[in-house]
Amino acid sequence: MPEQTEPETGPIEIPEPPLEPLDGTPTEEPADVPGVGADEATSGSADADASPAEGAADRRTPVSTYRLQITPEFDLLAAARLLPYLHDLGVDWVYLSPLLASEPDSEHGYDVTSFNRIDPARGGAVGLAALSAEAQRLGMGVLVDIVPNHVGVATPAENAWWWDLLKHGAGSKYAAAFDVDWEAGAGRIRIPVIGDDDQPEPGGAIGNLEVVGNLLRYHDQLFPVAPGTAEPDDDGNPPDPQEVHAHQHYELVNWRRADTDLNYRRFFAVNTLAGVRVEDPRVFDAVHVEVRRWFDEGLVDGLRVDHPDGLRDPKGYLDDLADLTGGAYVLVEKILEPGEELPTSWATAGTTGYDALAHLDRVLTDPAGQEPLDALEARLRGADGPVDFHAMVHDLKHEVATGILRSETRRIVRGLRRELADATPDDEALEAAVAELLACFPVYRSYLPDAGHEHLEQAFTAARTRRPELAATLDAVRPILADGDTLPAKRFQQTSGMVMAKGVEDCAFYRYSRLTSLNEVGGDPSLFSITPAQFHEAMTLRQREWPHAMTTLSTHDTKRGEDVRARITVLAEMPQHWEHALRRLLALAPVPDPVFGSLLWQAILGAWPASRDRLRAYAEKAMREAGDHTTWTQVDTDYEHAVQRAVDAVFDDHDVRSVLEDLVEHTAHPGWSNALTAKLVALTMPGVPDVYQGSELWEQSLVDPDNRREVDFDLRDDLLGAVRAGARAALGHGPEDSGIVKLLVTHKALLARRERPELFTGYTPLSAEGEAAEHCLAFDRGGAITVATRLPHGLRTRHGWGDTTLTLPSGSWSDALTGRSVSAGSTTAAGSTTGDGVVRLADLLHDYPVALLLREDTEGAPAR
Repeated sequence: MPEQTEPETGPIEIPEPPLEPLDGTPTEEPADVPGVGADEATSGSADADASPAEGAADRRTPVSTYRLQITPEFDLLAAARLLPYLHDLGVDWVYLSPLLASEPDSEHGYDVTSFNRIDPARGGAVGLAALSAEAQRLGMGVLVDIVPNHVGVATPAENAWWWDLLKHGAGSKYAAAFDVDWEAGAGRIRIPVIGDDDQPEPGGAIGNLEVVGNLLRYHDQLFPVAPGTAEPDDDGNPPDPQEVHAHQHYELVNWRRADTDLNYRRFFAVNTLAGVRVEDPRVFDAVHVEVRRWFDEGLVDGLRVDHPDGLRDPKGYLDDLADLTGGAYVLVEKILEPGEELPTSWATAGTTGYDALAHLDRVLTDPAGQEPLDALEARLRGADGPVDFHAMVHDLKHEVATGILRSETRRIVRGLRRELADATPDDEALEAAVAELLACFPVYRSYLPDAGHEHLEQAFTAARTRRPELAATLDAVRPILADGDTLPAKRFQQTSGMVMAKGVEDCAFYRYSRLTSLNEVGGDPSLFSITPAQFHEAMTLRQREWPHAMTTLSTHDTKRGEDVRARITVLAEMPQHWEHALRRLLALAPVPDPVFGSLLWQAILGAWPASRDRLRAYAEKAMREAGDHTTWTQVDTDYEHAVQRAVDAVFDDHDVRSVLEDLVEHTAHPGWSNALTAKLVALTMPGVPDVYQGSELWEQSLVDPDNRREVDFDLRDDLLGAVRAGARAALGHGPEDSGIVKLLVTHKALLARRERPELFTGYTPLSAEGEAAEHCLAFDRGGAITVATRLPHGLRTRHGWGDTTLTLPSGSWSDALTGRSVSAGSTTAAGSTTGDGVVRLADLLHDYPVALLLREDTEGAPAR
C-alpha cells in the first residue's frame, strides 16, 4: 500500500488563528477552505534544474548586517529607534530574528503559529512599517529570519492549521501542510503529553482528562473534539472523557512514546514543533503569504532561511523563494563539515557564516597545544591515548537514531518496507541498518539526485565495516536510498541532519573538553588548528565562489560568545599552566566527572566576570545536554548538586577564587588580543560581516538563552559618541576592560566596508618576515589591508615583534584605527624608515594588536 497520495489541487487560505475566549474555547473556526489531500506531494519547483529567478544578479546586497533579537520586550518599534545608532556605527543592513506570530511568551520566535501576520507582541505590521521606513530614510536595508520548516504546536488553539488537523484528522483542510504518517497511528496523530502518573497502564484510562464544552482538557492543555463526538447521552449525562478521547483524530499518549511512536515529523526532538511541507506548492504559498507582502510592499530586502536541511527539497524551495522575492538576497543556515561545499546550484548568496567562524577560531589556535591538551583529556578520562572524537560522534549519533529520534528511524523503515518486494530482510534488520547508516553519515545530509551520492556511499562503506552482519540488508536498501525520487530516500535525507545535530552539537560538544573554543556550531573539534596559509587558501576560495556569504563570530545559536572563545583559545598557548590550574580547581571544588569539570571551568574562565545565576544556569544546561550523568528527563540530583557546588565555590571559597583569578590574569590580555583580531578579520575578510547584537563591545555570553539577554544600547551609543569624537583607549590587561577598543575596531571596519567598498573587491595574502612572522595574519582586500596578531601569549613570551616586518603594496596608507599615515618606502606609523614598502610590525602594531590600513587618495589624504 502506498504511504501517500498526491494532494488535490486548489489553494490553501490561511484563516486567522482561533480567538481565545475567557474559557479557552475558540470562538471562531478556520474559514472554509478548499480541501487538500494527503500528506505527501511533489516539489513546488516545476523544473528541478531551474536557475534562480531573473534579476538576481541585480539584487541589492548588504555590505554588512547587525543582528537584532526582536522580542516582546524589544519590539520592532524599539528596533526602529535604534537604527540611527546602528547607522552611526557603520552598519549597512539591520538583520531581524523571526517576526511572525509565535507561541505565547516566546522569546525567540522560532515557534511560529501563524504565517499570515507579524506577531503583535513584537510590534505587528505597524512595527515593521516603522522600522522599514526608518531604514529607508537612513539608506539601510532589512534582512529577516524566516522559519519555513516547522510551526509551533505547544498551544493548539494558537495555531489554526494544527487545530483543524486535530479536529478533522486526515480530512482536515490543512492535512497536506503537515507530514503525518496516518497509517502508523491507525488514522490518529499521536500527541505525547501524558505524564507517567496519569496513565499507569499503557493504553489505559488517562487521569486528569475532562470534557469542557467542545474541548478535551488535560491539565492546562486544551484540544478540539471532532464534530459529534462530545454530545451528552440520551439521558443527558455528560460524555465520558475516555470515550470522547477514543473517538478523536488524535491520541494523547505518554510523553516517553515520542522517542519511538511519534507519527508526525518534528524539528529535531522538539515535540511542540511540527514539520511543515513547503514542497507542496499550495503549502509554500500559504507559508509565505506574509513574506510575499513584505517584498510586494518593499518592506524587506533579504531573507535568512532557518534550517533548510529539514526541508524535503532545499534547492526546489530556494528556487521557489527566488521566484517569490524576485531574486532577493537570501542566506541559508547551513552547516558545512570540513571539506564539504555548498551546492552552487542553490539560489542563495551563501551560508550564515559558521564555516567562516570555524576557520577564524582555528587560525588563532596554537598547534603546539594539541599534543599536551590531548594528553590532558586522556588523563582526565583515564584513557591510554587521545580521544577519538569521530568514534564518539558515531556512537552518540547511533544513540540518537535508536533513542530520542527512533520514531524517525522507524518511519524510514516503514517506507523501505513498502518499497521492498518481500519480507526479507525483516524490520529489525532494517532498523539496525538505517540507524547505522545515520550514525555513519559524514555530513548533515545529501541532496539527491543532484548532490551527495559520494556521502551516501561513504556511509554505506562505513556501515558495512562496522556491522558486517548487516551487509545483505544494506545491499537491499542501497538502491532505494540512492534513488532520490523514493520517499524513503527523501525522508532519510531530512532525518540525517537531525541525527547529526542532536548527536554532535547537542551532545558531543558537551562531552569533549580538550579545547572548548573549538566546540562550536559548524566546526569539527577534532580539527585543532589551521595555518595562515590554509586560512588564506580558504579565503581565496570564498572570495571567488561565495563573496556575498555571511561571516559571523556570534549568533543566537553559538555555544559560547566570540570573546569567551577568544580567551579559551589562549589555553592552547599555555597548556601546562592550564593543567596545573585545572587540577587545583578540581581538588578544591570536586566535580564527579573531571572531563565535564574541564568543560565547566573553561566556560567560567571565558565568561568571567559572570554572576552566580548565569553560571549555574549554564552548568545545568551543559550537563543535561551532555546526557551521560544527568538529563532533562532523568535528573540525577546528586550529580547536579555536586556540579553546582563547584560553581558556587567560585563565589564562596577564597582559594577557588584565587586560582580562577590567577588564570584570568594570565589569559585576559591575550584573550582580548585574540578577540580584536577575530573581530577585525571577520569584518574585513571576504563576505558580508554580521555583528551580533551587542558584540561591538565584549561578547562573553554563553549558550542560549544567555546570549539573548538584554543589551545596554544606551551605553554603546554613549561610547560610540566618544569614539566618533576622537576618544582612544588602550587595551586593558584585566577582565574589567570596557571594550571601547573593540567598539573602535568595529566602527572603523564597518565604516570602511560601507563607505569605501571599492577597497574590498579582492583577496591577496601578505606574509611577514622575521623572528615572529608566525604571529602575523595579514591580507589585502584590494586597497584595504588587515594586519592582525595571532598567538599573542607566545608573542609576549618572546618579548614582542623584534625586527619582524611586513611588506606593503606600493602607495600611501592610513591606519583607520589610529589615523596615522604609513607611506611605503618612507616612514612607518612610528616614524622610522625601514626601506621600500616594508614596515616594522613593532611600530605598526604599537598601539593595538590589529591595524586596518586604507589606501589614501592621490592627494595623500584618506578618501572619505
